Amino acid sequence: MRNNNAQTQQSCIAGTVLVEGRSTGELLVSHVGISFWGGIDTETGVVIDEHHPLKHNNVKDKILVIPSGRGSCSGSGALLELILNDCAPAALVFTEAEDILTLGVLVAQEMFDRTLPVIRIEHNDLGALKTGIRAEVDNGVLTLPEIDNRSNSLDINAAKITERHAAQTIELSKNDQDMLNGMYGDAAKMAMEILLCIAKIQGASKLIDVTQAHIDACIYHGPSSLAFAQALVKRGAKVRIPTTLNAISIDERRWREHGISENLGQPASQLGYAFMEMGAKPSFTCAPYLLNTAPEFSEQIVWAESNAVMFANSVIGARTQKYPDFLDIFIALTGRAPAAGSHMDDGRLPTLCIRVDPLTEPDDAFWPLLGYHIGLVAANDLPMIYGLDGYHPSLDDLKAFSAAFATSSSAAMFHMFGVTPESNDAHSWCEKKALIDNIHTITKQALTTSFNELNTAKSNAVDMVCIGNPHLSLTECETLARLVLNKKRDANVRFIVTLGREIHNEAAAHGYIDTLERFGVEVITDTCWCMITEPVIPKNATILMTNSGKYAHYGPALVQRDMHFANLESCVKASCTGEHRRELPMWLA
Repeated sequence: MRNNNAQTQQSCIAGTVLVEGRSTGELLVSHVGISFWGGIDTETGVVIDEHHPLKHNNVKDKILVIPSGRGSCSGSGALLELILNDCAPAALVFTEAEDILTLGVLVAQEMFDRTLPVIRIEHNDLGALKTGIRAEVDNGVLTLPEIDNRSNSLDINAAKITERHAAQTIELSKNDQDMLNGMYGDAAKMAMEILLCIAKIQGASKLIDVTQAHIDACIYHGPSSLAFAQALVKRGAKVRIPTTLNAISIDERRWREHGISENLGQPASQLGYAFMEMGAKPSFTCAPYLLNTAPEFSEQIVWAESNAVMFANSVIGARTQKYPDFLDIFIALTGRAPAAGSHMDDGRLPTLCIRVDPLTEPDDAFWPLLGYHIGLVAANDLPMIYGLDGYHPSLDDLKAFSAAFATSSSAAMFHMFGVTPESNDAHSWCEKKALIDNIHTITKQALTTSFNELNTAKSNAVDMVCIGNPHLSLTECETLARLVLNKKRDANVRFIVTLGREIHNEAAAHGYIDTLERFGVEVITDTCWCMITEPVIPKNATILMTNSGKYAHYGPALVQRDMHFANLESCVKASCTGEHRRELPMWLA
């Protein structure tokens, strides 16, 4: 009971409204962002991210206070599924720019008449909020009633409520206005309405043309995913720009052969066909930069799928934001994107400088490990990274780095001095703003900590090897074929790789697929490890091994298995012996 003699008051924090509404509940607070996809069980609301401070907490009916989302662009789809399953938070409170999760709420509101309030407060206010306090969100104000002044030290500017920002206007072309007026159909009208909501959140003053789209919303999260796509088809949705599809939740041509149940296989397949009916190409790959439609330097595009966004912006120098599920197809339906974020010069400037201590002859596991660790350091920053040009990373190295970095960071890109195409300009900016004077150093000890985090297996046993997250490139297929040549796989170790259809065809033409299959590798197209569960992963396969920093992070929560993380050669060796002795690689030891 509350002490009746205690003096109490209401403490209020004024925020910016992202989605209007009123709600009450207990605060659930973390200073670490979370990926709703792969981090929260959409059927229960329980946090399942093995590496997150809120693990085992339930977000249902809580006022969830976090800096922002992070990781996967599928967070919007996961949140929509949570909302329709009645397992969503009562409200969302952010301290950083956040549109992935906000979009999930906007779609729920527009298409399913379900919603929850979303606000953004100042970062300084986060430290005053504690899990378990009963609170209310109403009209952008977070109110914490009856705070005991003698037992709490909340410095929240209690009586000060700031004025709302004046209504923001966005410059529209005649075509934009025509779409908004419904002249291009209901789907384009709705897409433009939601696009403008996000553009205002991002502070854009206009929209820009984009040349191509890559859709992540084709991943099946549950019934809400299919209901969303079919509703668009019913409204006559047609893409206005060339559009490719991300990896889906099944191998579309062979899911029955893999033992996938009709309850997943049918709707997941129907979801892909719904987007194809809108005009998207069935590329079914999470690595669109490997396609012959890959963008060029400075090309304005709209890509979802976090690793692809990172690679496009950072390695190619194309321009896209880290677009969430649903917004990707809305932009494809309109051909227009907010003139904000990493589309613009200002949105591509570093906010943090990082130096990596030199290491002696690091192997290919270095790049995903480093990407994962730097993502943790630069959780909400765009990093300029020094000390890597002497290693001459390949495109495959940068692919692995990009995927792991996107897993742990909310940023849309990075720069590597002497490696990535915009690094000279980024370096000049760091010198001009004296960011380089406060450089953060990545030590061998720090990388060792992340290496141990990614290695959750306690036993030396290996039941299954999981390669291809992101999808394998042709050069990776060649390398893997060389590593397995003339070796004998342990019959008790399952070995699966995932890749896109186009790369599979090329690899087959070069003879790599035959070599892999003779060794006993099973090749799966269309889907990727972040969507693969039982029965493709057998019940008796309790310890998995991967060379992917992304899958080493997501895998334990997604499939409830322990994980070995190591380089590709070690994965092949483990598939031959059935075991992997966990030890630091020589370059870390």
